[in-house]
Amino acid sequence: MNIQANILIVEDEEVTRLNLKNLFEAEGYNAIVAADGDSMEQALKTNNIDLVLMDINLPGKNGLLLARDIVENTATGLVFITGRDSEVDKVLGLEIGADDYITKPFNPRELTIRVRNLLKRIQKTEAPKETNDTEAIEFNNWTLDPNSRRMTSPQGKVFPIPRGEYRALRLLMKNQGKIVTRQALIQEMTGRDLRENDRSVDVTIRRLRKHFETDDTNGEFINTIHGEGYRFIGTLS
Repeated sequence: MNIQANILIVEDEEVTRLNLKNLFEAEGYNAIVAADGDSMEQALKTNNIDLVLMDINLPGKNGLLLARDIVENTATGLVFITGRDSEVDKVLGLEIGADDYITKPFNPRELTIRVRNLLKRIQKTEAPKETNDTEAIEFNNWTLDPNSRRMTSPQGKVFPIPRGEYRALRLLMKNQGKIVTRQALIQEMTGRDLRENDRSVDVTIRRLRKHFETDDTNGEFINTIHGEGYRFIGTLS
């Protein structure tokens, strides 16, 4: 039995919604359901949600727009579970900041394992941190605040950093000057192994680099080591 966590399932198809609810309740989680964006937003307000499992095709405001609000305004984990299996949709979902993207039909056992591993990462991040992880981290006139997961540019522009990006950046910083493999990064970001043709890490690094390219700073802090991974080359203060 898992440590109880609150999972919000946002799915407009009733049979799928109830099947997911039953699946996660059998795993020991508290599963809350919503059929559209309005009921999802209400559930987020009235419950302490740890993870949202969301379809993209929803009535009214679609899942991609709803997901952007979740990523930018909450610390809640987010996984898309959807029948949209094109590479474009997957990359877009990950670029928005989703922690994972799972296509239908899915293996129930694989789904519960992915969710369990992601929740472990979330709970680890939200647990009391060591002293050296609570103070702002400065590098090349940038500042990263571990408590709010916000990054401030030398010009004072503030960027909220989704959980996956934050974990990837912190792992790279902790291994400053060393190569960090894509496998190590995906494990840190989601708790799962790297799959064939998985672009999650590359999308995350690209999003981080976009932050550094703003305000004419053109900072190059993350190097690509082809065939191996990435390396943080910024100067930590």
